[in-house]
Order: sequence, then C-alpha cells, then structure tokens
Amino acid sequence: MFSKGFFSFILLVGFVLNSSEAISQRKVKESSKMEISTPLMTNPKLVVGIVVDQMRYDYLTRFWNHYGDDGFKRLVNEGFNCKNNHFNYAPTSTGPGHASVYTGATPSVHGVIGNNWYDKEIDKMVYCASDESYETVGMVSEAGKMSPHRMTVTTITDQLRLHTQMKGKVIAVALKDRGAVLPGGHTANAAYWFLGGGEGKWISSTYYMENLPEWVVKFNSSNAVQKYKRPWNTIENINSYVESGPDNNNYEGLYSGESAPVFPHNLPDLWEKNSQYEILKVSPFGNSITTDFALEALKGEQLGTDEITDFLAISYSSTDYVGHWFGVNSKEIQDTYIRLDRDLERIFKYLDTKVGKGEYTVFLTADHGAINVPAYLEDQKIPAGYLNKSEMQSNLAEFIKYRYGSTDLIKNYSNNQLFLDHKVIQNLDLSLQEVQETLANELLSSDDMAMVYTAYQMRNNEYTTGIPYIIQNGYNMKRSGDVLMVPKPANIDYSKTGSTHGSAQIYDTHTPLLFYGKGIKPGATTLKTEIPDIAPTLAALLGIAFPNGTTGKPITAVLE
Repeated sequence: MFSKGFFSFILLVGFVLNSSEAISQRKVKESSKMEISTPLMTNPKLVVGIVVDQMRYDYLTRFWNHYGDDGFKRLVNEGFNCKNNHFNYAPTSTGPGHASVYTGATPSVHGVIGNNWYDKEIDKMVYCASDESYETVGMVSEAGKMSPHRMTVTTITDQLRLHTQMKGKVIAVALKDRGAVLPGGHTANAAYWFLGGGEGKWISSTYYMENLPEWVVKFNSSNAVQKYKRPWNTIENINSYVESGPDNNNYEGLYSGESAPVFPHNLPDLWEKNSQYEILKVSPFGNSITTDFALEALKGEQLGTDEITDFLAISYSSTDYVGHWFGVNSKEIQDTYIRLDRDLERIFKYLDTKVGKGEYTVFLTADHGAINVPAYLEDQKIPAGYLNKSEMQSNLAEFIKYRYGSTDLIKNYSNNQLFLDHKVIQNLDLSLQEVQETLANELLSSDDMAMVYTAYQMRNNEYTTGIPYIIQNGYNMKRSGDVLMVPKPANIDYSKTGSTHGSAQIYDTHTPLLFYGKGIKPGATTLKTEIPDIAPTLAALLGIAFPNGTTGKPITAVLE
C-alpha cells in the first residue's frame, strides 16, 4: 500500500526527531553541567588585609587630590567602596578593632573589650595580647611575651588555615604587637612587630617560632630601618596642603626638644630625647618601615606563588601615633596619608608583578576613627570639651559612702566602666540591680555624661539601633563592668593637644572599607555596612567556613 519512498520519509522524520531530542537532552545536560561547574568560590593566590590605624573615612575624600593613581585611588576607582561603613560597638580602640575586623564579631563575642581591661577573675588589669607563657624571639626583651589567647573565637585567617589543611600561609605584620597578633589569629605561621627604643628591630613570640627566619634576621641586620633616621619634611610643597590647618597652632603636641610643632621635624636632632627608634613610629616613616618589611615577607615567605591561597595581614600603625600626637586637622596627618598612599602603590605594584594583577584580593579598612581636637572645636564655637574624671570619681565615692556607708563597693573604674564588688554588695544584703541603677543615675547627673547603662540592661534588653545598640555589642557578659558610661559627643578624657578615639560617636565609628581584586565587583554603596561584615564577606568569596563567632553578614554587592 505504501511506497518505499514513503517509508524512507518516515525513517528520515524519525531520525530527525530523535536527533533533535538527543540534541535537546544534551543541551539540558550541558546546561546542568554548566550550573554545577559554576565556581563556588574565588581562589586568589593571595589575600592582603590592610588595616590603617585611626583612619577616618573623610581622609579618602579630603586628601583625594594629593593621591596618586595606584594607591587609594586604585582601590576606589577599580574596586568597591563602602561609603557608609561603621563600627557597631564601643570602645573603638586598636585591640577590639583588629579583633572585630578579622573575627567578624564584636567584643560581646570575641572578648577583646579594650586594649587593656580589668579582669574580674584575677582582680587586675590585663593587656589584650599579653601572655607570660611565651618569650621574645629575636631580642632579649619582654616585648615578645604575646599571643592571641584572650581572643576567644577564630579569625578569617584561622579559617583559611583550617580549610587548606594548614597549607595556606598566614603572615601578620604591624608596628604594634596587637596589630599583628590579633589579625594573625590562633594559627598564624608568624606575626611580627617592631621593637623601637634603641633596637629598631622586628621581633616575634615563641608562640609562633623558636627562631626568626633567615630573611627577618637579614632584614634586621641591614640598613633598612636606619635609613629613616632623617629629617621629616613634607613630601609635597607645604603650601599645597590647604586641606589642613595652619602648621603652627596650639592644638598639636610637641616632640621632646621642639619649641613648635612645625615642619621640618629634625628627627636626628630629636633622636635621644624621644627614645631613639620610637620617634620613627610617630612619623610617616613608621609606615614605610612596615611596607619595607611586608615586601620582604612576601618574598621571604613566597606568598602567593602557588594555587593555595595565602594571607598577608598588614596594619599601618603610624597613622595612629601621628594622629594622637598632632591631631586630625594637622599638616602632619595630611603628609602621613600622602606618603602612605605611595607606600600602598609600592605594595600593589609588587603584587602586580610577582603575584599577577587579577590574582590577588585586597581589603582596606581601619580599626577606628578619631575626633577633631576638642580645644580646636571649642574655638570654632562647636560644643566640645574635656572630661574631669578625677572629680567625677571623687564625687561618686562620696555619694557611695553616704548612700551605702562604704566605698568598698567599687573594685575598678576604667574604659568608661564601673566594676562593682559583688561579694561586698551581697554581704551588705543589697540588690545588685538596685545598686547598678542607683550609681547609673548618679553618674548621669554629671554634666559630662550623655547616657549611662547598667549591666542588667545589657543582659535583659535587645537594642537594635543607636548608641544602646553600639554599647551592647561592646558588652561582654564575662568581662565587662556593671555600669557603662557614654560621655557627651566631642567630650574626651585626653590632653588638650592631639586627637583620640574610643567612643560610640560617629566620628570614631565611620571608617573606610574598600575591596579590590579577584572576585570583587567594582562599584560603591551608601547602604550601611559594619565592621563584622568584612570576615564573612571574605569567607563567602573564598568559599570557606565563617569564623566561629561571626555575627556579621556578607556584603553581597561586593562579590562578583
């Protein structure tokens, strides 16, 4: 009934349909395979974490026209800029700052509640990185008795080490011990910091090693540090520094031996009166020394030379020393940042050549901001001032004696916190909550105080906005005090020259956060980000576990 041609046609149609179905199925499989093979992580050869000590966000914008194309501008123009980045806790100081950046948590979780704090268990002050269990490596000194043991959770650097079966290297470098020890985490291959005085050497702790590596010994025995024993003059014409106040003013500190805080600062002439190599820390040369050493670490440790991700943590400390000494409106701070920009350029150009542009990832942030000198603000008719803590403590002691018949209720007054003796309160048959509230109300009556909170409030309320939220994130149940004080904005306990930090106010919380390099999507946001978001953002990028105390969230806009 049907011709051979018809059967041939049917066979051909069947072949075409089967072929189309096969092609369709193959495309589905290939599409599925493409989805499965979509990278779960970015694998840079090296992550470089940069913390600039005491960097306000507006240092980016204020000195912008003086920066070159390959330092801060490269990070902003080719990377991602979080313009509304803040610390979400207080105190805003160096130890807690570095711990929070690297743990993705706040002091309420990681336990580093200050640079120093009163330890209720042993009844004495402790330092955030001190550890008598270890010895100094590289020098006969007490300066190396350090470890991260007071930080109670892991860091992003710890998680990288764990994820790579300890094959990814972690090296941390800073002038300050705490600026290296805390970022390095518990498992760092090494943390190094600078011993000033008459030494001018980089040292470490037996927590990490028994002897300094050969490359460190070689660096210490070279002229690398000694060459900075020279006068400090501005790197550009001082008349172009119109973004800062007059060079000679009453708001800046003096090096010992100087009669005015003006350029040039003749560091060789001031050497002996300012503890020799210590004076280099209070100058931009300290940052250059840090850069020199970081570059040697990259070479000596062969960081970023294979497919296993390494991590270099750098903290630039001299910006903090200079800010404390001369203030945030000084020509000294401006020159320090212009010079730091050139040091960053040195780092990035080395990474471009040795690791490969597009093969490394960088973040840059700060450990806190800083306030303008209150004496200067007062002269501009801006509300500001200085706390009279001795008078406040004296008045409080008098009140306690009148109210409770004894001043033994107070064990310690530090870091704007009052620590009470719970045993004495119990023996007097008093309510701890009632005593906390009574003292809080008394302290709030002081003209210096804006707010006062109790430990009972911190434990029994959940704050989500404003100053109470910031104070609660800094409150650690085991380590913090019974009464927590918040001075009025722009009121500080400090000398009348130079700037400081530590408060919950916005001038101390608003800091830069820049991401750049492999896995980073160029752009910017004015949405609020917080310091604990840095570590989980890196963890998401690297595809590794979050630090085990993480409270922050990945900043999704940053990631490709």
